[in-house]
This record gives sequence, C-alpha cells and structure tokens, in this order.
Amino acid sequence: MLGTMATVLSATVVNVALHDIMLEFGIRQGQVHWLATGFIAAMTTTMLASSWLLDHFGIRRTLAVAMLLFSIVSVLGGFASTPELLILARVAQGAVAGLMQPMAMFLVFRIFPRERRGQAMGIYGMGVILAPALGPVLGGFLVDQFNWRYVMFAPAPVTLLGVFMALRFLPLKPQQADPYPFDLPGLVLLGLAIVSSLDALNRLQQPAGSEVTIAVLAAVALLALVLFVWRERRARHPLLNVALLRRRSFLYANIGALALGLALFGSTYLIPLFVQTALSYSATEAGLLMLPAGIALGITFPLAGRLADKRSSRGLILFGITLFALSAMLFAVSGLELAFGWLALWTILGRIGLGFMLPALSTGALNPLEPHQLGAGSSTINFTRQLGGAYGVNIVALSIEYGDHAAGLPTIGAFHSAWWLVALFVGLAAVPVWRMKV
Repeated sequence: MLGTMATVLSATVVNVALHDIMLEFGIRQGQVHWLATGFIAAMTTTMLASSWLLDHFGIRRTLAVAMLLFSIVSVLGGFASTPELLILARVAQGAVAGLMQPMAMFLVFRIFPRERRGQAMGIYGMGVILAPALGPVLGGFLVDQFNWRYVMFAPAPVTLLGVFMALRFLPLKPQQADPYPFDLPGLVLLGLAIVSSLDALNRLQQPAGSEVTIAVLAAVALLALVLFVWRERRARHPLLNVALLRRRSFLYANIGALALGLALFGSTYLIPLFVQTALSYSATEAGLLMLPAGIALGITFPLAGRLADKRSSRGLILFGITLFALSAMLFAVSGLELAFGWLALWTILGRIGLGFMLPALSTGALNPLEPHQLGAGSSTINFTRQLGGAYGVNIVALSIEYGDHAAGLPTIGAFHSAWWLVALFVGLAAVPVWRMKV
C-alpha cells in the first residue's frame, strides 16, 4: 500500500505546482501538462510488465528495487534545471511506478479468501484514492511555504520506507519451473501507440502548423495498436492476456476501470487548476479543498470494502458512477460566487463515488479468475484504470484549451465544458457495467 500511495501521490501532487512551474520556466499549459500526462503514459505502458517480473524475480526483489529507483528519480527531478529534464524525470517516475502498482492487488487476491477480498481491497484502496485526495493538500503547502521542487522530493521518504518494509516482510520468490521470455515487441508497440496518441492529443491544443504531424502521429498510433493486438493474439506469452477479456464480467469491469481512471485523474487534474485559475485560489486553498474529501473517504472505504464482499459489484459500481457524475455536474454549474464549503461538498460527493467503485471493480474483475491468472488479471485491471487516467487528463486539458480564454487564461466557461465532458464519459460507463453478472 505504501508503494501505491507513493505512485498515486506522485501522479497527483504535482497538479497544484503546475501554475508555479509555468511561471518559472515560461511555458504554457500545452507543455506543462506533460508533467501529469507523461507520468501516467509511462506508468500505463510498463504496468503490464509486472506480471513477468513477479514470475521471474518475485515480489520482494521487484518491489524493493522499483521503490529504490523511484526514490532516486524523484530526488533528481527536484533538481531539474530545464522543463525538458523535469518532464524526463516525471516519465522515469511513471515507468517505475507502473511496475509497482499492480503488485499490491496481486498480493491481496493471493493471500485473502474470496469472502474477505473486498474488505482487504477497501483498506488497500485507501492508498489509491486517499493519495490523490491528500496529495494536493501536501502539494499546496509545499508550494506556498517552500517551492514547487519539494513536490518532487515528497514521495521519496515514503518509498525509501517501502524498500525497508519490502525486504523485511515480503516473501521470497518460489522456484520457477519454466521461465518464459518477456514480450518486448508487445511492450514497444504498446508504448508507441500510447505515446503517439497522447502526443497527437497534446498537439491538438495548438494545431496551427502541426496538422501533418498530428495526422502522422494518429496514423502511427493506430498502426501500432493494430500490430499490438495482432502480436498479443499470437504470442505464446503475451504482455496482455487477451483471453481474459473474453470473460464478460472481466471485460465489463475493465471498461468500468477506464471510467474510474478518467474520473480519478481527470478530476484531480481539473479541480486545482479550476479553483486556482478561474476562482483565484492559492495553492494551499486548492489543496485544502481536497482535505474534507480525504476524511470522507477514510470513513467510506471500510464500508465500501465490506459491501463488496456481500453485495453485487454491479450495484456498488453504478452507485459510485451516479455520485461522481452528480459531483461533476455540480462543478459544471458552479459560478464565481460559490462559497468554499459548497465546492468542498461537490468534491466529497465525487470522491465517495470513486470510493465505492474501486473495491467492487476489483472483486468483480478478479474473483472469477483462477489463482494462476491473478498476476495477469491484476496488471490488466490496473493498466485499464491508468489508461483511462492518461486519456482523461488529455481530454480535460484539450477541452480547456479549446474553451474561452481571457488574458491568455481559460475562463470559467472553459472549465464548465470540461466538467460536463467528464460527467458524460463517466456516465456512459454505466452501460457496460449494467451488463456485469457479478
């Protein structure tokens, strides 16, 4: 859970520092948002590799080394002297984080019996959801009291503690009877598809003079995606186990995970930018806006986890989707005169919705699987959630950039459009979730 908290904290804590980074380096949102998107894109690309690493090196060695590398890269990123080096550090952070995040879910479903997995996921899920809730609070304090570089340093103490705990408590790797080759071509094709498509979306924010480049990137992304699917269907040991997606409950849960990722990362990117740019809040105030939501989640998660063991996963996910969509719509109609307390309430509603979605999605996706499928299953469900996050941040950034601007900054109308878009995408996920049988 420490590893998950550190990775999600790193993915979100930088959001309240974007304004200061833009001012220090003299860059626009179209470039600075790669600090969030580059991290998530790299995390998404490497996430499917965790199953192979678990099989060959075991969870103790893999997680300890990943956490150590994450700590080193975080510190180096804090000393970056150019925006390019800072973006490179964020991409490296994301690549290592992608290896770390699926491992906790893998352990939960290997160690706990079926009737206790929801409760365990409710506790573990606090690391997934509380980190983005509390990250902006920590980030706002660090930005206002020190400077933006401390948001890069912040996760390092957590992951260094994680290195010690991994070596102390996690089990040694059992003997592997038949090692198998890593699907490097699949990883390269997947990375090419994700990076090309995200770069094309990024360039759409300022398309003048880049039309040919955007078209080429889109074509490369589409070709890489087709080749990736072709490769995975024929490889003996694929990076993505396509056969798992033939199970309807697993497929529908993964579509729900896409919506969860979009909601989680899209809203966490949008809320601080919204209140700082449109409502003139300070970084500390933007962070404090997320604090009540974190407290509400601390109360909600144990309840949601226990319910996931006893109730229909489909019903819990639909309830969470409804709450989050309502929260997004309330933000979409919020004016400049709305008080801090109301905005905090809208945030609480959305985070409680996310809290109900996560344990139920995990149990609905992984409970039907066999023990030997849990490694691939946990990496896949984490992959789809991060994929939704990567494209969610880009869709939000794109909608803001195309919205109304005044004095070079987006107006409140631009943010309203982004909130309506987020509500629409999350609401559409209710259709496949409704068809789940668990």
